[in-house]
Amino acid sequence: MENLDLTKLWEKGSEMILAYAPKVLLALLVLFVGLRIIKVIQKLIRNAADKSKVDDALKSFFVSLGGCILKILLFIAVADMFGVETTSFVAIIGAAGLAIGLALQGTLANFAGGVLIMLFKPYKIGDLVESQGVLGSVKEIQIFNTVLLTPENKTAILPNGAVMNNHIINYSREGKIRVDTNIGVAYNSDLKTAKAVLMDVLKNDVRVLAVFKSLL
Repeated sequence: MENLDLTKLWEKGSEMILAYAPKVLLALLVLFVGLRIIKVIQKLIRNAADKSKVDDALKSFFVSLGGCILKILLFIAVADMFGVETTSFVAIIGAAGLAIGLALQGTLANFAGGVLIMLFKPYKIGDLVESQGVLGSVKEIQIFNTVLLTPENKTAILPNGAVMNNHIINYSREGKIRVDTNIGVAYNSDLKTAKAVLMDVLKNDVRVLAVFKSLL
């Protein structure tokens, strides 16, 4: 009796192996080849970004994002080959993505702002800018935040979403700016002499623009 049960079990096991082995092997082959193709596509994206001189941070983002999307599609295809119902699986992924998007909408706004900054380049590292009531030199442009170094040597971290949704003043874009300086003199000073001294300084100081000197 035991031999008969073992024989039936072996027969059923053999049938299952013969039935599912081709599917498993084909799915593993598709997974292996798919991962190889994804690496090639990521390399092509990276090469295209290098030729178009895209910012390094943005280039890495596009390569990673493209790889993640392709891997998800490959995983769904392999699961379908195993007989898994992918319709409900895709619906779950969509619902999870919506929930995550709602929970991280502020972070996603900052992320979108970082991408726009890298694309349109309203400022670059080293520029003197003013935004959100903060004046400083751009120290870092991160994917979520912009880091400024203020004249008081303080580090200010501004969310990119807020920066792109408000005004940005770039003092370095044109290469030169006007600086207003108030100079006080004593009440008993000779104003004509003080003015003559100041005009002489303006005419001889190399930091004063030639265009302005011609108006003196």
